[in-house]
Amino acid sequence: MKDLFQSSGVNSAGRFAELDAARGIAILMMIVFHTVFDLYFFKIYPVNVSGGFWRYFAFSTASLFLLIAGISLSVSHSRAVRLAGEGAPGRLAVKFLKRGAGIFAWGLVVTLATWLYLGQGFVIFGILHAIGVSIMLSPLFFRFRSGNILIGAVVIVTGLALAYAGISGPLWLCPIGIHPPSFSSVDYTPLFPWFGLVLIGLGTGERIYPDGRRSFTVPAIPGGVLSPLAFLGRHSLAIYLVHQPVIIVLLQLVSGVPVFWQDFFKKSALWK
Repeated sequence: MKDLFQSSGVNSAGRFAELDAARGIAILMMIVFHTVFDLYFFKIYPVNVSGGFWRYFAFSTASLFLLIAGISLSVSHSRAVRLAGEGAPGRLAVKFLKRGAGIFAWGLVVTLATWLYLGQGFVIFGILHAIGVSIMLSPLFFRFRSGNILIGAVVIVTGLALAYAGISGPLWLCPIGIHPPSFSSVDYTPLFPWFGLVLIGLGTGERIYPDGRRSFTVPAIPGGVLSPLAFLGRHSLAIYLVHQPVIIVLLQLVSGVPVFWQDFFKKSALWK
């Protein structure tokens, strides 16, 4: 199973350890936040996850994921262009469309799982959906190279303006940041503003990994630190998909709270 934010085209022999490690740090941040969120959600410990430190921690985690996704897209595209040769644009567009669709499909799995268990507040357009769509859109933006930094900033400002203005609309517009006033979701990552971070990553990748090659010297980092983080980064999709059930089971064992799944059919949207 490919990792979550390595877009395509970079084989294991050509991976950049610093990108894998940065993705591994983001995975650890995600696990920490979701553990805190579960403490709140299951009423094990009163913690404010909707404001203050933990809110900004969640934003930082998502931001790091999406920036790395954009940088990885830049590296993947540059290397794939070198390998594809003549007729590359069409073939590469299909390649990124397929890869993005695969990530989006996993997002739909998350949608189904959270709809079955949560009902109200289930994930409609979360981070997997956002990354999948971002990858599918990326062939439209590769041509702008480092100019994507400015385009990304415009997307972010637009998204923040939409949120500040409180513009509401039908649910089918939720991927771009417009939704009904009553909308709620435990993971909502609309393209405005979050796609802007992917674009900034794309532009940044053009600067620090021109033509898919590292343009800087990586400081010496002990293998005992780098290797575990890089391992997490290389397997980010699998970890993303299984970490919540593991956290829930561990919290149950530690806290003694009754089995969280025993009332599944009561809570399931299927029975409402």
